[in-house]
Amino acid sequence: MAKNVVVIGTQWGDEGKGKIVDWLSCQAKAVARFQGGHNAGHTLVIGKNTYKLSLVPSGIVHPNVQCYIGNGVVLNMQHLFDEINKLQSSGEIQNITQRLHISPGCPLILPYHVALDNAREAKRSTDKKIGTTGKGIGPAYEDKVARRGIRLYELFIDNGKHFKNRLTEILEYHNFALQNYYQVGKENLLNVEDIYATTMQLAEKIRPMLSDVSADLYNINANDGNILFEGAQGTLLDIDHGTYPFVTSSNCVAGQAAAGTGIGPHMLNYILGITKAYTTRVGAGPFPSELDIDKPGTAGNQMSVKGCEFGTVTGRQRRCGWFDAVALRRSAKINGLSGLCITKLDVLDGIEELKICTGYILDGKPIDLLPIGADEVARCKPIYETVPGWKESTFGVKSWQDLPNNAKAYLTMLEMLCEVPIAIVSTGPEREETIVKRHPFE
Repeated sequence: MAKNVVVIGTQWGDEGKGKIVDWLSCQAKAVARFQGGHNAGHTLVIGKNTYKLSLVPSGIVHPNVQCYIGNGVVLNMQHLFDEINKLQSSGEIQNITQRLHISPGCPLILPYHVALDNAREAKRSTDKKIGTTGKGIGPAYEDKVARRGIRLYELFIDNGKHFKNRLTEILEYHNFALQNYYQVGKENLLNVEDIYATTMQLAEKIRPMLSDVSADLYNINANDGNILFEGAQGTLLDIDHGTYPFVTSSNCVAGQAAAGTGIGPHMLNYILGITKAYTTRVGAGPFPSELDIDKPGTAGNQMSVKGCEFGTVTGRQRRCGWFDAVALRRSAKINGLSGLCITKLDVLDGIEELKICTGYILDGKPIDLLPIGADEVARCKPIYETVPGWKESTFGVKSWQDLPNNAKAYLTMLEMLCEVPIAIVSTGPEREETIVKRHPFE
């Protein structure tokens, strides 16, 4: 009987979902991406090869796995083909375009979305900047919700005439805002003919990959094939449940796996939450357990340097801090987590004492769940519990029994505080550098 697993980030993204999706893919018939855009980054280390993915599902490196991009994803076609070309140039991954299936319902990211994204961030004062990637994700989702977005299937209506008419109307609207509100010069405004010509060329390349993702996934499930649903970003960046407004523009939580691919929630059998053994965040926004990452010899600096904490897509340095069990408890409830996967445990090797954020003080009162919205989170003061660290290396350890006793005690405490059992511990970037306590597919 088929079993389907959803892989979700439980922090502010960058938890190491790509490796875990790749590792689980060997037991899946299909991997489906259900939200976000090319602002997400998943790094896979397989032998001597390193693959950096942002739109193509992480299961693509497995030759027998079918990969799906669901309707919840905002699609930059040019970036998709750039990514495919890089994967093909490695010579290691076969039949990419034959195994990649894309929903015609995907909203498109077009050049005016990128222009709007950058113009908006430039106009914000320093303390109001969101820290977007500047890739047009937010404006594309805005257009979708405003019902003026263009979806992939629209490129093929009436031999492109429908698309050109809609593009003309939408571009008039956005160019007006760029020129009159964001003060973009006329010479930098976008041209209908250029966007139309480029987009229609890409449309013909993508046409063979179009597929009814919802129907395909139902068929796979009916034929006892396991499906892996791959999320991007993390729960605390969710547009509804994250530290708003310092969030991404999509729903990053487990429930979106259903809406973003067109399947029913009854098909989501196991929710695996990915979390680092500490906490990181890219961009602006509140971060109660944040540490100084610039002072050599400190725990924060070790997390930053040893953890190679730089964004896969942007290259921006990530902020680092102690593990936040208060935020994790909120993530666990929102997602209905079945199990946890703890990543980057080895980054903490050698730190004499570790702190765990077990609660907050908000306006003089103790609380044990992350509040809603950035303003309240910014006023939270962390309550820490200190536990002993370990001197031994955990890098590459493959069994629970071989972990140092203090590392096992630390993980057991995280499990207890978050009220979710640990299923997997990742001790390095390679597939085999993984401890399995409870396999999600079994």
